[in-house]
Order: sequence, then structure tokens, then C-alpha cells
Amino acid sequence: MIERPHGAPERGAWRRILAEGIADLGELLDAVGLDPGVVGDGSAAAAAVRQFAVRVPRGFVARIRSGDPDDPLLRQVLADAREEIPVPGFVIDPVGELSAARAPGLLSKYPGRVLIVVTGACAVHCRYCFRRHFPYPAHAVAGRDWGPMVAAVAADPSVEEVILSGGDPLMLPDERLAALVGALAEVPHLRRLRVHSRMPVVLPERIDDALLEWLAGTRLTPVMVVHANHARELDTSVLAALGRLRAVGVTVLNQSVLLRGVNDSVAALAELCRALLEAGVLPYYLHLLDPVAGAAHFDVPEPEARALVSELMTVLPGYLVPRLVRELPGALAKIPVTVRLPAGTRC
Repeated sequence: MIERPHGAPERGAWRRILAEGIADLGELLDAVGLDPGVVGDGSAAAAAVRQFAVRVPRGFVARIRSGDPDDPLLRQVLADAREEIPVPGFVIDPVGELSAARAPGLLSKYPGRVLIVVTGACAVHCRYCFRRHFPYPAHAVAGRDWGPMVAAVAADPSVEEVILSGGDPLMLPDERLAALVGALAEVPHLRRLRVHSRMPVVLPERIDDALLEWLAGTRLTPVMVVHANHARELDTSVLAALGRLRAVGVTVLNQSVLLRGVNDSVAALAELCRALLEAGVLPYYLHLLDPVAGAAHFDVPEPEARALVSELMTVLPGYLVPRLVRELPGALAKIPVTVRLPAGTRC
């Protein structure tokens, strides 16, 4: 039994907090003191919401600067009329995942690893999400028998790591997650369990005793990959949640997406990387935006991204600089984007 520190969240409190989140564009604008005109054409913004609903936990909204339409946290969650403008090259399946399905809920993209689409639900709807058009009803394992999926993993001895993804896998109740992880742990050739989740950042109350118990109790080596794009996402409640994960032996990494108007400056990236280290989290990947339909206004072109990371390398030690990568359909790994130091730089 995990001993709950003073101030740690009560078991299951996250469900109530999740249910109290904002799921209406007008309510979100009211909460941050903004006029509806900031989203552009009203009918187009409404169409964007019908395509991909608004969802934001109130704790995340509290970190947004009131009255600032350019706040980097707000930009990530605020529906925008530009989402309805078709842009060549921005498509519904930007990384070719639909061709990587091995069994219902199971994607096999890279050697030695498989990804389980646990659920299509998320605590927050990030407007740049590369799976915003993903057909979750046909693929997510939540609510269905995962026996065929576990059997497919067991039948392939080359697989040593399972990645729980979604949606957000931590949207599932802990009893369901514990049962799934228990079944996977019985596969002898599996060694690592990786969980990709935004919830420690946007809804830190999710990191409660029930979650920590099954994470700490599995024989698989647990790794949590969280997702923060800006240093202001890491408030005291998030730092406490990350600390609880580390305290039970979970390796915690962070992946970010390079986003126009959010973190597309050396100052913002450096501040994020420093804040992550102080939280005991290693910056892992900085992704170029996956070209998903509806998110083109977030795009930072590759030459600009290279220049940003090149300069970042001159102000941070190497272990604090995340790897700049892009994902390409059919590739056997994330593709590193080559970055060179500015001429005359001394390491």
C-alpha cells in the first residue's frame, strides 16, 4: 500500500475534477476574460468545435493569463476558425497509423515496440492533436475484450516494450488499467511498460494512490512520457504529481511539440527544459508538427526549427536539449532532424 503524503489527491477525486472541466467554447472564453471575436469567424469556429470538441480541465484554465488572447497555454486549447481552412499536405492520417494496425487497438510501427490505443478519450483536447481525426471506435481497446491484442503481443517474441496511448490511457479506471498491465506482464518477453499521458500536466490529481500502486507493482520497468509544451504548464500541483511518479520508481520523460505562438522561441524552449529538469523530468523529444488537417496555423517550418534548436544548444547543456524529430509514415523510427551549431560556436 502506497502511503499518501499530506496534500496528495484522494483516490478517485480526478473523476469529479474531470467531469467539472470546461466543454464549451463560450464558457472557455468567459473564463479567460476574452471576447468571442478572438477566435475569428464565428461560424467557422463553431464548425471547428463540431469537428473536434472543446475540453479543458479547470486547473489548466487557471494557469492561463486572463485577457490575453496570445497566451501560450490558451492557444493550445482554444478552437480557432483557421482550423476549417484546408491546407495542402495537412491530412487526417498524418503519420500513416491506419496502415499500422496489427489487431484491434494494437499498432505496430517500430521494431521491438507496439502501441496500444487504450481509449479515444482525453482530459484535454489539444487543437494540434495528430489523432484528432483518428477512428477510435474501430481501434480503442476500452470496453472490449483485449485478449486478441495481448495474444498478438505474446505471439511476437521480438516485442519487448508496450506503449499505452490513446487518447489518453489514464482516462481508463485504475482497475481496468491494472488488469490490462497484469495481462501484459504475463508475456515473458516483455520488459518495459511505457505510458504516454498528458494528464500529469493538465489534471495532476490523476496521479493518486490507486494509479501509483499498479505502476509500482508491475514487474515491467515503468516509464511515463508526459507532454508539456511551455514552462507555465508546470505549476506546483504538476510538480507534486511528477514527484509522486518518481518516488515509486517511474522514469519520467517529456515530449513537446514545436508550436507557432506557443514555444517557438529560444527563450520559451530553454525555460521549459530548465523547468523540466528541476521537476526531475528529462526533455526527450521536440516534435515538428505532424501535418494533421486543422492544425496548419501551428506549423513551424523545418529551417526555422533547426535554427531554434541550434541556438538552444548554445545556451543549454547537451543533456537538456530535446531531440528535434519528425515522424514519417512507414519509417522504422522517429526521424532526427539534423541540427548544426552556429559557425564559430565553442562547446
